[in-house]
Amino acid sequence: MQEHKELLERREFLKTSAKFGAAVSLASLSGFALSACDSKEDLKTDSTQNLQSTEKAGKSQIQNHLQGDTMEFITLNNGVKMPILGYGVYQIDPKETQRCVEDAISVGYRSIDTAQAYFNEAEVGAAIKTALQGGLKREELFITTKLWIDNYPEEKALKACEESLRKLGLEYVDLMLLHQPYNDTYGAWRALSRFYKEGRFKAIGVSNFYPDRIMDFYLNNEIKPMINQIELHPFYQKQAEQKVNTELDIVTQSWASFAEGKNGLFTNEILRNIGEKYNKSAAQVVLRWLIQRQIVVIPKTTRKERMIENFNVFDFSLSGEDMQKIATIDTGKTLFLDHHDPQSAKFLFDYTKIHKA
Repeated sequence: MQEHKELLERREFLKTSAKFGAAVSLASLSGFALSACDSKEDLKTDSTQNLQSTEKAGKSQIQNHLQGDTMEFITLNNGVKMPILGYGVYQIDPKETQRCVEDAISVGYRSIDTAQAYFNEAEVGAAIKTALQGGLKREELFITTKLWIDNYPEEKALKACEESLRKLGLEYVDLMLLHQPYNDTYGAWRALSRFYKEGRFKAIGVSNFYPDRIMDFYLNNEIKPMINQIELHPFYQKQAEQKVNTELDIVTQSWASFAEGKNGLFTNEILRNIGEKYNKSAAQVVLRWLIQRQIVVIPKTTRKERMIENFNVFDFSLSGEDMQKIATIDTGKTLFLDHHDPQSAKFLFDYTKIHKA
């Protein structure tokens, strides 16, 4: 089995980060909607980093933030390397998506995670175009999108994949996922596999596949999934699920790493006490905990100072004792959707209809 995690210097793109950061408009962030890591509790809690507001953030701040930073990379089972930390755009209003992604890239994020069902692929594409015009190279970016279940029959999936590339304005994406384990997943996988063989998808994977489903899928497909993106956070730690993924040489990726602020995550006593040891916030502790488990993370926020805070997790490591303490807050239960529940399947099949209504 390949060694999953590698520590690589990010100096090769520091100059382009600063150049792009200077070109991006640093608009005021007040009034934007709460996001997965912008819970009401989070907004009441001052960051331990004492970060400056976005209005005061300029080129020099970005340069100082990036100097000497490192990014950890994870290697997929086909040899493709992806940043272990990325930026997700779920539930970000399309009107704000371009600005948010531009901000994230200016901070130093190189992995961007979107999906057909997020309805903001085109806006992500606009931000990518701005970044490339600002001097960033396409190969420095790692772009993920996902095929939605109403596009799963093979022929429909082929057309939907073309449409995603068109909206993103890209000749290829780095990772395409099947978003849900329902409908004709095998037909949809054949479509993804065709794009993969053509080099238009550099890697392919799945999302929300439970152990029984991922094993069945693994055993019955020529091209094996390279990643499985699942709900995973301190209250739902999924050690057993990760173990199965690892045994199959499939990387585990977390969505809702902050549990969308539920259960008082940002003020959790254990997380905050651990954070005080390292002068870090509860959010930073969570990200570091996931990274040390070799789990890819894609935290979402609309606020640039939070983007910087979330990015600043490569200068400390949690002790074994810290990791054990975090293990004690696992409830073993989903805070969102149980994919074994028939009502969850019905909700997801109706999702795009509800959104368009």
